[in-house]
Amino acid sequence: MRFGVQLPETEYEASWPELREMARVAEESGLDSLWVGDHLLYEEDGVRSGPWEAWALLSGLAAVTSRIALGPLVAALPFHNPAVLAKAAATIDEISGGRLTFGVGAGWNEVEFSAFGLPYERRVARFAEAFGIIRRLLAGERIDFAGEFYQLEGAELFPRPPRPGAMPFMIGSNRPRMLGIALPHVDWWNSWYSAFDNDPQRVGDLVARIEAACHDAGRDPSTLQKSVAVYIRFGDHPPSRRTGGTPWWGSTDDLLKRLRLIEAAGIDEVIGILDPITASSIEKFGEISARFRAAG
Repeated sequence: MRFGVQLPETEYEASWPELREMARVAEESGLDSLWVGDHLLYEEDGVRSGPWEAWALLSGLAAVTSRIALGPLVAALPFHNPAVLAKAAATIDEISGGRLTFGVGAGWNEVEFSAFGLPYERRVARFAEAFGIIRRLLAGERIDFAGEFYQLEGAELFPRPPRPGAMPFMIGSNRPRMLGIALPHVDWWNSWYSAFDNDPQRVGDLVARIEAACHDAGRDPSTLQKSVAVYIRFGDHPPSRRTGGTPWWGSTDDLLKRLRLIEAAGIDEVIGILDPITASSIEKFGEISARFRAAG
């Protein structure tokens, strides 16, 4: 099983030097992937916060790492002009030497849509058009497109995408309509921990639902890589995440037992949502992943 980590979103305002150091530690600790949230603004109980812009941050991370896979967890496609986003993804894939995994979703947080003047309604329909445009451009096609939401005349990417048609896509959704659109085309599926209450014993039921959706979409479930985000707390400090949920907490042996249950449920990659999210926590998670692998 692979292991990744998500960098801070709104736990605190992480500076670029801090983020760069976390990326270095993640890579040196042997973790497989590094993720950033594609969000613009959160508001909870009247308190506003937000992360750095995801795609600019991914570009910086691509330049200061050399091995670890990178990606948005996940890109809210209705935030972006899809053709411009495809060009940004191709550029980051070039900078990273082919390490970008393109996570996609439709967005959910109405506050940020409204605050930034983005249409919130019909997000799934917008996603469907945008996803098709992005896939075709990253495959190296020249396209004309006249849709309900997007119109393109002779759109084409130059320089050519470094991996035409081969960049992996990941869908970050459990909703039937989104899965129906994405599953014929993506390489990976991901779920946030809230979908299974962060309970490893409930992951199997979720995987069964995704495999059923694969069958409905005409997809062999064995060809889909499966990943979940899990919420893990280190130390005795008060939780720093505002998103709720009950974190995993306890000894390393306790965490390893839970990870074994996740693996047995059919999961190929675990993405750690660490609390606190610091370089030392990432190093600790890297040590846990090394112990997991060493045990076979």
